[in-house]
Amino acid sequence: MTFRPQTLTPYLSARHYFGAEQRRHRETAGLSLVQLAGIVNSSKSTLARIETAELMPPPDLPDRLDAAFGTDKHFHGLYELAKREAHPDQYRRFMDFEAQAEVIENYEPQVIPGLLQIKEYADAQLSLQEELAREKVEELVNARMSRQERLHAAQPPLRWAIIDEAVLRRPFGGRECMHKQLASLLGQVDTPDSKVQVMPFSAGPHYLMGASLTLLTLPNGSTMAYEEGIEVGHLYEDRDSAKKWRRRYEVLRANALSPTASAELIRQAMEDYKPCDTPPS
Repeated sequence: MTFRPQTLTPYLSARHYFGAEQRRHRETAGLSLVQLAGIVNSSKSTLARIETAELMPPPDLPDRLDAAFGTDKHFHGLYELAKREAHPDQYRRFMDFEAQAEVIENYEPQVIPGLLQIKEYADAQLSLQEELAREKVEELVNARMSRQERLHAAQPPLRWAIIDEAVLRRPFGGRECMHKQLASLLGQVDTPDSKVQVMPFSAGPHYLMGASLTLLTLPNGSTMAYEEGIEVGHLYEDRDSAKKWRRRYEVLRANALSPTASAELIRQAMEDYKPCDTPPS
């Protein structure tokens, strides 16, 4: 069977353009992927995935491509643009990375992290999107619950969640839903595979209070960072950006309550959501 290279879409994003330019220069030089891999000290599969924009180029590759093709800082410049833009399929890519991650660390300022949500809580949160039909909400809830299946595997990833105290105080789905959600959260505060810390109001303001952050450590030791606002998120795959977000997360972890103190605060919050006893008629 004759090999047919995948059709490229160079003008979809800077990442796609980087890949298309790599292929164009490679083919102009008469090099196969294997030959180019030997020149730039990479692997054929890595270069192939870069050409189809499935993979963000490693930070040291652009300069090696410029040296190989004699293109001055052409690939260096494309990389600087690509690493700063929002990838069109980045949330799907984030889900792919999350499914592989050995360690999942996140901070949430307003809601329970998705991997720790019960179904009723997820439904209440996703229902806030008024433009979604009920069927679509149910589809999204089921998709969120399916992400949790890995947590029950023989070798689940380590999860470390830091949540703001506001998460405990803002009710979602009514008293019964919140009581049930916090009870579930309490059971995950300090286990071999799950740690939860609360960032108390008393800690004051901090850099991450305006957005959520997730760090994913993959089997090869690399780290991805996903920072998300209300409707826009950004996936950071390059090492320098991931290190920046890692430092900010570690500062947050150092200032949050210990798991033991966090558990006590969660118990106190649960008291506010105890179902009311119905008086006898």
